[in-house]
Amino acid sequence: MSEARETGMRLPGGLPIRALIPNAITAAALGFGLTGIRFAITGDWEKAVLAVMLAGILDGLDGRVARALKAQSRFGAELDSLADNVSFGVAPALILFLWSLQELPRVGWYASLAFAICCALRLARFNAQIDTVEQPHKSAGFLTGVPAPMGAGLAFLPFYLWLATGLPEFREPLVVGGWLMLMAFLLISSVATLSWTSLRPRRSIRLELLALLGIVGAALLNEPWWTLAGICVVYLLTLPYAMWSYARVKRQRAARPGMATVASAPVDS
Repeated sequence: MSEARETGMRLPGGLPIRALIPNAITAAALGFGLTGIRFAITGDWEKAVLAVMLAGILDGLDGRVARALKAQSRFGAELDSLADNVSFGVAPALILFLWSLQELPRVGWYASLAFAICCALRLARFNAQIDTVEQPHKSAGFLTGVPAPMGAGLAFLPFYLWLATGLPEFREPLVVGGWLMLMAFLLISSVATLSWTSLRPRRSIRLELLALLGIVGAALLNEPWWTLAGICVVYLLTLPYAMWSYARVKRQRAARPGMATVASAPVDS
């Protein structure tokens, strides 16, 4: 077998193998999301939620791998959105319904439906705007609404607290249903939320930030449910800050109408 060229090996028909790698990661994320539903059906709640968390990690990798390999494609973008809809919309809705909401099947089912539908609507909005040149939030380095993977993580907050504390109140269908409806609203809201491109820590605190990330990584191994709950709380606390920051950017733009738009490309959906 001849050595692969620098441009990458090709399958019969001319498709480079490197073009398959990002889509394979996306397909794996989809598999994790579907497996989470399977674990929920058998009542293995921790594995069900962890499967969705692993899908979120893979979702954060596929786009970056595609850009690194220069293997972006319209097919990959569509596959990513379809996988996200299952892993971060359908899977959390079904897991939370089977874990808690089925005790109030009428109200609980509509809460699950609302979350799954709002996730699909968010992803459809993201795809519809992907070729739009003028996007005020995107051009300023912000996202519109809570991204789907983060929305799924936030939806599980009552579950994290239930496992961390053992208190049955966190499994109450009315509590879980109300929380799920709130997360559904945040998914399709038009509020500005932080993206990776808008997080630019000062050089003076970068070492401290790295140390903090190391501590969080260790905490995820030792106290995973408390740590995940804490991450959710911190993210929720950033929402007012993101709205304030975006309002400040809008005021600056209004004061200088001729100012050039800052280019950025948030990839979270």
